[in-house]
Amino acid sequence: MKDLFVLENNSLNIKYFILLMFIAFIFSIVVRMIWVYQFSGIESFYWNNQLMINTNDGYYYAEGARDILNGTTHVNSTSPINSLLSKLTAIFAQILPVSFETLILYMPTFIGSLLVIPIMLITRLFKLDKVGFIAALLASITWSYYNRTMTGYYDTDMLVVVLPSFFIWGILLALTRKENYYLVIAPTFALLAMSWHGGEANIINSSFFLILIYTLIYERHNKHYYQFLSTLVIALTTLSVVVKFMLIIILVGIFHFFKDKLTDKIVITITILSALIYLYFGGMLWIIGILNNPYLTRALHADDLTMNLHYYGVINTIRETGHIPFETFANRISGHTLTFVLSIVGYLLLIIRYRLFILTLPMVILGFFALQGGLRFTVFAIPFMAMGVSYLIFLFSNIIKNNNIKNIFILLSSIAILYPNIKHVLVYKVPTVFNKYEVQTLDKLKSLSSRDDYVISWWDYGFPIRYYADVKTLIDGAQHSGSANYPVSSSLLNNPVAAANMARLSVESNEINLKTHCGTSVECILKYSHIKNPNLLLDILSSKDFKPFTKTNDIFFYLPNRMLSIIPTIDLFSNLNLLIGQQKSRPLFFQSTSFRENANSINLGGGIELMKKDGMIKLGKDTVQLNQLIIVEYDTKGRVRKNIQRVNPNSNIFVIFMKNYKKFLVLDKRLFNSLYIQLFVLENYDKDLYELVISDPYAKVYKLKI
Repeated sequence: MKDLFVLENNSLNIKYFILLMFIAFIFSIVVRMIWVYQFSGIESFYWNNQLMINTNDGYYYAEGARDILNGTTHVNSTSPINSLLSKLTAIFAQILPVSFETLILYMPTFIGSLLVIPIMLITRLFKLDKVGFIAALLASITWSYYNRTMTGYYDTDMLVVVLPSFFIWGILLALTRKENYYLVIAPTFALLAMSWHGGEANIINSSFFLILIYTLIYERHNKHYYQFLSTLVIALTTLSVVVKFMLIIILVGIFHFFKDKLTDKIVITITILSALIYLYFGGMLWIIGILNNPYLTRALHADDLTMNLHYYGVINTIRETGHIPFETFANRISGHTLTFVLSIVGYLLLIIRYRLFILTLPMVILGFFALQGGLRFTVFAIPFMAMGVSYLIFLFSNIIKNNNIKNIFILLSSIAILYPNIKHVLVYKVPTVFNKYEVQTLDKLKSLSSRDDYVISWWDYGFPIRYYADVKTLIDGAQHSGSANYPVSSSLLNNPVAAANMARLSVESNEINLKTHCGTSVECILKYSHIKNPNLLLDILSSKDFKPFTKTNDIFFYLPNRMLSIIPTIDLFSNLNLLIGQQKSRPLFFQSTSFRENANSINLGGGIELMKKDGMIKLGKDTVQLNQLIIVEYDTKGRVRKNIQRVNPNSNIFVIFMKNYKKFLVLDKRLFNSLYIQLFVLENYDKDLYELVISDPYAKVYKLKI
């Protein structure tokens, strides 16, 4: 049966193989330059004469690289100066003649395109060079992989698929060539992959167990397989990277120089000892971690349970970790549902024809886990699904006897699978994280603050704030558990007095926690403010007579206009009973930029209609009176002017028209009285508590005075 799936004349000499690899690499880069061309004329996307990056997490690693280059970091800093990406960036910044902004913009373009190399190396092991070329073209630009390695997507994702793909190549190389010196390649890439991103350990561990099972079923008498398992298992222990690499080299040296003296019994004994060492130094921890993975055990209100307090789980608010439809899943992996189906067929045929190809399953399974864990996982299946559909194309071409027609078929089929992905690239116009005006605000803030000061804002903006303003934050893209988000959410969406006290308590308790490890933010606050019932905390903080901790650092509130769109999400984290984890009554918050006006009313959409007379508003089937209708606009000097129409002081409904933004807000009294609405939208603030230090239509910055 295997003979049916043999491809003739698919291998190339090394010269043409390298040429095709280079062409695939250049193709990947050129496609990634489309985004640069599309946004090259938009001034608001530039800073320091260069396009800014388009992923929030990139600013985390950029901060680390910046601090490495400057030789500075905060005391108890979260700056990732020890991350490989930050170190690699700092090295490139010192040797390449480009600006730092240019470097972080284009690193994913070139490094992400390296995926074509392991793909073509893997297929070359099976004499499928032409298959590898088409697969490399496809995989390098497929939806998910392009999205996470496009120009400007400066993040660890640029190597998060490349390194495990090299690891898989190392496995297949070692097991097909059966030379001892090949044994070191896969463990080395395993070390690099796990050092680059901790999540890669799932692929490495899964591969180890799969190879072990494969060996016991098919190669149980093959000494070389046991030698490979012995070297690979060392990489999976929790020993230091240097120690692991040295042990791997020593073990490979023993296998190479004493191969004539190593009996099967000795090799198997070494393998068993290595496995026991693995289980003791990390293996059991990995197994337990998988069983308790939050992607498998989602809980709506159980992000943290500490001191019997229940918080809202952030995983429920991240789109990338949510369930996805099958069509989206297929498109993200192959660009089109039909291509995806053909990819699976081709992949299964590859396994049937080349049994060792089954060892690529860990990455494919992790990619398919996206159906449960969210679209971020799809990237891992892409290289091997691309190989599958490419292999199928060449299998079908075998039926055609005429070489010219065969070549035309291969060309047209390749274009057909590439086209949906190139089309996606053309329409996937991701903006930069911040625009120039928002960065200008943070740049001004940098001159008003010190490196030890704190900025309170939502975690979406944490990394850019730290990078541009060079300050501390309480939450960011890495630190956003329910317990960490609770006090920040409370500060942003509670009344300004409670917000001021909560901000001061949160910052000072964070400083205490860095020294004493007193627990979560709320635990530290409750402990040092001697409050036993967390549900009474906000009531106590709402009093001006409350005395927070002694001030050690300045605190600033960064309130961007873009935060309006996520107010309901932010509210989820603090609008709950901490003792039982139950959400309180959901707030009314609606914003409209697409409204239609007639003689009698303004239709805001969503079943909401504002009557022009009598101060009435329709909310679905109900018609109620407003408390206030407020029109807010900026004058020619940038000052806020308000026209307030008071209707019914007993009503819970407020409407704000932000004239310059052409935006209506419909909200209840609690959110109307919140710090964000009062300070950003209305500029109503107690001058004993707050000082407006930067005012801009895109963002406002207030300094806390207590």
